[in-house]
Amino acid sequence: MSHNKNKILTELARSAVKNYIKERKIILPPGNLPKEFLTKKSGVFVTIEKEGKLRGCIGTYLATKENIAEEIISNAIAAAVEDYRFGPVQKEELSELSYTIYILNKPEIVRDIQDLAKFSEEELKQAGLNPKKYGIIVKSGQKSGLLLPGLEGIYTAKQQISIAWQKAGIDQTKEKTTIYRFTAKKYN
Repeated sequence: MSHNKNKILTELARSAVKNYIKERKIILPPGNLPKEFLTKKSGVFVTIEKEGKLRGCIGTYLATKENIAEEIISNAIAAAVEDYRFGPVQKEELSELSYTIYILNKPEIVRDIQDLAKFSEEELKQAGLNPKKYGIIVKSGQKSGLLLPGLEGIYTAKQQISIAWQKAGIDQTKEKTTIYRFTAKKYN
């Protein structure tokens, strides 16, 4: 069943992007989706790759839509046309794209932190930070940065926090940061 859900969710993202790029239409969730995706709410990230390289990634860590399916549709379109790191996806690229969906569990506070150097890797692990198992969100005021769990090349909690701070534009020497962790179910 899991393989089937993978295909259903990645096809939903693919269809949302294709319809938006070709016709500027936002699709509605198909009625044949498993009930959980039409009745439950969750934060969702959609990652788009082309030839094994990132092409777009956008998401929400808390639900903003009526259900998971609508969250996937919205974030798939945003990943295709709004990721500031890349230009919008073009029609010619559509057949070359692959999709990964992350359905996030509700984030939980891990701890407040300012100076990363004050913490050992072991202390961070004891606090529940593990980049293979948990994604993190760092927040300071209106600034926030998020890293999904299990990202290639990220092996330590210190590395994960540091990159999240960079993404958020947080000055770790001056700004107190709250760190949240979350798990995510990955579909690809």
